[in-house]
Amino acid sequence: MPRVLLIEDDPSAREGIAIGLRRRGHEMRTAATGEAGLTALDEFRPDLLLLDLMLPDTNGVRVCRQVRGSSRLPIIMLTARGDDFDIVVGLETGADDYIVKPARAEVIDARIRAVLRRVEQPAAAPSPVEIHGGLAIDRTALTVSRHGTRLALAPSELRLLLHLSAAPEQVFSREQLLEDVWEYSHHGDTRLVDACVRRLRGRLEDPPAGPRYIQTVRGFGYRFGPL
Repeated sequence: MPRVLLIEDDPSAREGIAIGLRRRGHEMRTAATGEAGLTALDEFRPDLLLLDLMLPDTNGVRVCRQVRGSSRLPIIMLTARGDDFDIVVGLETGADDYIVKPARAEVIDARIRAVLRRVEQPAAAPSPVEIHGGLAIDRTALTVSRHGTRLALAPSELRLLLHLSAAPEQVFSREQLLEDVWEYSHHGDTRLVDACVRRLRGRLEDPPAGPRYIQTVRGFGYRFGPL
């Protein structure tokens, strides 16, 4: 039973989402403010955070940034406005996905389960650690180190890196990555891919403006290397 923490200040939306997700088998905890939500994180230890963008005491972006600073907890942002700027800022901060409100409980449930599927450890046989330049990628332990320092990658960042590095120099279109990594159809929002690539470059590349690992192939998409 997935444990989901919902931080949402609107009482009717909070109650409606919580009831709908409980009916679909989720164990729910709710909080009305960002501070209450951060406290509940330690107490409840959720599998995923549903985070409203607009909160009365602090905004969702700040909460997302604070959570991401110390945790790989999957985060889905909730936004009522569908505003491009808010969505991009949320994704740049480290959210793994976003949902524009109002959304039906079955839609939220499907997105939660898709994100959680992406972070589940594959039951693969142990494999040696892959070395790519200064990166060490352990596909069994799901860890990445850069020059010997372990990187705390968000689930979507890790999954994207694992996917690209599994086929070095192969070019993937944004639509392919959206389908393979995010499990969306080709009609999904490719900004998810671009935002995740920018965040990943910020963690891997030195400097991010001259990427060595995650390279853009203009007019086609992205590839890993060549190094």
